[in-house]
Amino acid sequence: MAGGEDGLTAWLANLAGSGERIGDDAALLEWGGRTFALSVDTQRANVHFPIDLDPAAAARRLLAVSLSDLAATGAEPRWALLALGVDDDRTARRFLAALVRRSRRYGIELIGGDTARPGAPGHLDASLTVIGEVPAAGSPLARGAARAGDDLWVGGPVGESALGLELVLRGARIAGREPRLPADLPSDLVRAASRVVRRHLEPRPQLDLGLALGKRSPPGAAIDISDGLAVDAARLCRSSGTGCVLHEQELILRPDARRLAGYLELDPVASVLGGGEDYVLLFTLPPNTGFNHPGCRPVGRVTSRAGMSLLREGGALEPLYPRGWDHLEATTSGQSEA
Repeated sequence: MAGGEDGLTAWLANLAGSGERIGDDAALLEWGGRTFALSVDTQRANVHFPIDLDPAAAARRLLAVSLSDLAATGAEPRWALLALGVDDDRTARRFLAALVRRSRRYGIELIGGDTARPGAPGHLDASLTVIGEVPAAGSPLARGAARAGDDLWVGGPVGESALGLELVLRGARIAGREPRLPADLPSDLVRAASRVVRRHLEPRPQLDLGLALGKRSPPGAAIDISDGLAVDAARLCRSSGTGCVLHEQELILRPDARRLAGYLELDPVASVLGGGEDYVLLFTLPPNTGFNHPGCRPVGRVTSRAGMSLLREGGALEPLYPRGWDHLEATTSGQSEA
């Protein structure tokens, strides 16, 4: 589709009038002195997960990616509405049981929805609308709050989900407590492979981090890395009217993940910049801020000049183009020399 997902979103925002609530991770609504965040996300068999994935794992994945949008606004989850497309009773019950159990863990109540047959026989299609509330002691986070001079941070490992996806394409699945891995995988890579498959199929929304950032003054900008670090950084900068520089030395995968990337013949830097589906937060803090939250680290800085650059380990500064997943193009978008 010409223009892709971002082009369609911009067109819709213009069509809808002010469009001020369209384009962020979640829409923020004020009601009775309270601030609510609303978002919807979709998971479809053979698009977002393999058709033979355990329905319980598909349910947990849908909830996680949906709640990640609330994390990016600093909201606490409250309620959810489910639209489920399924044509098998056992599949439906297993999916719903897992969704309800995991929802309770996050303090979210399933309050209704709709059921229908899926788009193709034997498939599972599901959309979840989640509603959260920004605590009275906090402030909402938004993509457009970055300021030149701010440091750019990530909330956890970036790029490992891309390795997990490659293993899933080679047959890895979640089965019970441990991932089922390809039989020909070298034994010294099993631990890393198990971790990255879980990161891809069962991500964890960073709700605690979003709440912690909302309590800061000022709270700064935030976005969840769903489509790729480079493309989501570009979205944050575009919303804020800024640019950014990312530091290659801060984008390195863990040593065991680098070895796994080599075995899978994947470029580790490209996996970090364009792999997507990490579902960790990308956020800004004032320069030289001491922020002590597990897994968080600075990866660059916000600039006044539009556009993005990559500072190589050797000191060279190169243009960086938005690269990541485009849901409407069904491919990676942009171009990167990384």
